[in-house]
Amino acid sequence: MAVIRSIIVTGCSSGIGAHCARALKTEGWRVFATVRRQEDRAGLEAEGIETFLMDYTDGDSIARLVADVMERTGGRLDALFNNGAYGQAGAVEDLPVEALRLQLETNVVGWHDLTRRIVPVMRRQGHGRIVQCSSILGIVPYRWRGAYNASKFALEGLTLTLRMELEGSGIHVSLIEPGPIASRFMANSLTHIERHIDVAGSVHRAEYERQLRRLRGESGPARGKLGPEAVHAVLRHALTAKTPKPHYIVTTPARQGALLKKLLPASLFYRLIGRLG
Repeated sequence: MAVIRSIIVTGCSSGIGAHCARALKTEGWRVFATVRRQEDRAGLEAEGIETFLMDYTDGDSIARLVADVMERTGGRLDALFNNGAYGQAGAVEDLPVEALRLQLETNVVGWHDLTRRIVPVMRRQGHGRIVQCSSILGIVPYRWRGAYNASKFALEGLTLTLRMELEGSGIHVSLIEPGPIASRFMANSLTHIERHIDVAGSVHRAEYERQLRRLRGESGPARGKLGPEAVHAVLRHALTAKTPKPHYIVTTPARQGALLKKLLPASLFYRLIGRLG
């Protein structure tokens, strides 16, 4: 009798998380999907996906998630896909400290909390996969995204260190670094700009207005944008390959950015990348 593999997938209200949860369920995984709002559970539950309320900024909800999943699996888990995140846009000089703190709490500290609770489970069973959905902005910085860049650069360093420290344990750790993916990510970014950035009072007001038009979809679709299935394709490899890669870069713009960073002198590269956006 085949053993059913189990995985926690976070951030499943929409986009990458929702697509990957459904795709993995179709492929035979037992999927434990997390969402932040009660109303986002019904659609996933109707498809046989077990859902949980979890917020990366709420340590108690993370502890409850792990306890509930462990109760259902008898204390085992094959994989963790950390995915739930958001992007706080805004010039660094306009970024309130609280907005930066919340970005790091959600995109880094909460992920660390959940991962630390899962590593001992995987150590006891002698195997496991941890996959972090990072971003090309964890490798290549982008103007007006300082908080998000910071969270993803931090995640890259933390994850690669964990990967080295878990070598030989049977636990494999990988990073997925997508470029533009079709999701609600941009719409959510708009909400956070409006909440935290004083657009009218900024020296960057004209640039913000241009960026806001783009976020609202008034400037046309982003070039090179792929659907969430592109992330699922590399996630499948990270979860099942005998020797998963440390990095999976997704979309042509992301691969181009990473390659140029390697090939060009730093001063030229940052000058060129600074003209984007």
